[in-house]
Amino acid sequence: MRLPHSTKQKANTMHTTPLTDRFGVEIHDVDLGALDAIGYRDIRDAFETHSALLFRNQDIDDAAHMRLAQFFGPIEDRNADERPKDEAFTVPRVSNVRDDGSVTEELDLHTLHLKANMLWHADSTFMPNPALANILIGRVVTKTGGATELASSRAGWAEMPTHLKDQVRDKGFWHRYSHSRARISPELAALPMFHKWPDQLWRAIWRNPKTGADALYIASHVYAVDGMDEATGTKLIDDLIAWVTQEPYTYSHQWRVGDVLIWDQRAVLHRGTAWNYKEPRVLSSICVSATATDGVDA
Repeated sequence: MRLPHSTKQKANTMHTTPLTDRFGVEIHDVDLGALDAIGYRDIRDAFETHSALLFRNQDIDDAAHMRLAQFFGPIEDRNADERPKDEAFTVPRVSNVRDDGSVTEELDLHTLHLKANMLWHADSTFMPNPALANILIGRVVTKTGGATELASSRAGWAEMPTHLKDQVRDKGFWHRYSHSRARISPELAALPMFHKWPDQLWRAIWRNPKTGADALYIASHVYAVDGMDEATGTKLIDDLIAWVTQEPYTYSHQWRVGDVLIWDQRAVLHRGTAWNYKEPRVLSSICVSATATDGVDA
C-alpha cells in the first residue's frame, strides 16, 4: 500500500507540493533564516509525515544553518575529540574544493571519499549516536551531475514482499564506517578517521515514535546481519537495499544555489551522483543526532 500523500496541503500558512507520490514535499513561502519555534512545529510535523523536505531560494549563512539544525536536536560533531578546546565548531562542507580554491583530482583520497558517498547510506549509523536528520544546503553547484538522490526505506518497507520482511523483522544489522569505504578503496578504508568508533548493532526496523510507521534501517555501512552467516547475510543486505532503492521509492535532486534539503535519516537513504570533477561543488551539511524522543533507545 502507498502512504497517504496529498498533492497540496496547508498547515497554518505553509503550502507544500509532493516531490514524489510516495514521500517528500517541497515547502513554499518559508524563510528558514527567520524560523521561530512556532514555525518549526509545522516543519517538524511535515518531516515526520513525509520524511524529506525541500526549500528553494533560501539565504542562509552558517550561523543560520546552525540555528535551524538546533531546532531538530543536538548538532553532530564528529571531530569534537580532535579539535582544540578553544576552537569553535564549523559547519562541514561536502566539497571537492581545497582551501586554496583548487579542486581535488579524481583519484585523490578525498575525492574517493566523496565517491563512497555515492553508495546508498544513512549518515552516522556507525556511530554510538546515529543521525536523525541531515540539513544540506547548495552553495556551489555543477552544470551537470552532482545530484543528491533519496530513497524512502519507509515506503520501500511498506511494499516489501513478506518473504524479505520475515528475514529481518526481528534482526539487527552490524554497521562499520570502514566497510563502505573499503568498497571504493582499501587505502581509503585504512585511514584512521574510518576507525574512530566500534562496530554498532542497530535493529533492522526503526519505528517512528510519533507516527508509528516502520522503516528499514540499513546503509552501505552494514556488513553483517546479526545471527546470520556471512554469505547469506551479505546477499540479504544487497537484496534489501536493492528493493528500497527502486525507482518508485526514489527522488533525485538537481541542486540550485540556495536549495535546502532536509531528510529523516531513520527512514531515508541517500547518495550523491557523479559529476565532472574539474567543476567545483560545495554543499554545507549539518547532521542532527537522534535522541530518545526520536526512538533511538528502542
